[in-house]
Amino acid sequence: MVESTARRVVLVTGASRGIGAETARQFGATGAHVLVNFREKRKRAETVVTEIVTAGGSASAIGADVSKSDDVAAMAADIQRTHGRLDVLVLNASGGLERDADPGYALRLNRDAQVDLATAMLPLMPSGGRIVFVTSHQAHFIHEQSDVPAGYTPIARSKRAGEDALRALMPEFRSRGVGFTVVSGDMIDGTIIVRLLERRDASSVASRRAAGPLPTVEDFAAAIVTAAESDGADGRTVYVGGADYLTSTAAGR
Repeated sequence: MVESTARRVVLVTGASRGIGAETARQFGATGAHVLVNFREKRKRAETVVTEIVTAGGSASAIGADVSKSDDVAAMAADIQRTHGRLDVLVLNASGGLERDADPGYALRLNRDAQVDLATAMLPLMPSGGRIVFVTSHQAHFIHEQSDVPAGYTPIARSKRAGEDALRALMPEFRSRGVGFTVVSGDMIDGTIIVRLLERRDASSVASRRAAGPLPTVEDFAAAIVTAAESDGADGRTVYVGGADYLTSTAAGR
């Protein structure tokens, strides 16, 4: 049965912790119904849901491994059946630094899964809907810079490949009246990726801290929420932190 609600319906992938969880909380504060996607950690996702509801918002957990097409299709069918539409899709889930990840995992998750998600959810999105792709400066600017930590380079390249693949879908997004925005951030203080890099390549994190204060999870989540509410959503990139990245050449991309 489709729920009768005037609330916007927002799906945030990878929302059981970190940036995704904070983004879900901030969307909840806007009055939207937030779908908190998780892969395995249901209890953690349900904690985020409880936090949103306790604060006066509306949310529910929705499980899916976004790197598996069958899971994505089932999630889309669940959203269609329960809500009848999807107003905002936040493509936050990413990875590749996991110790047990196979060599092709980063590309499957950071490129192929993002395209799969956008393609599966687009038919549910009304005109005026928004898709937001979450990335990092080290990925977004991978072709213009060479100081990416060695262990992060394959992930950065796969994230940029995901961004490029989504941009290639923009004519279809436009035909449906759905906006697309990229939100790119410097290293985000307090995230798992920064903690992993501090263990593997501490100097790379130190160099970013030396360039200026790192954005917080709250700062970055706020930029994502704002991007989803902006009218200027036709392929623009929103930059959070890392002013040294924004050379005249890079900023015009």
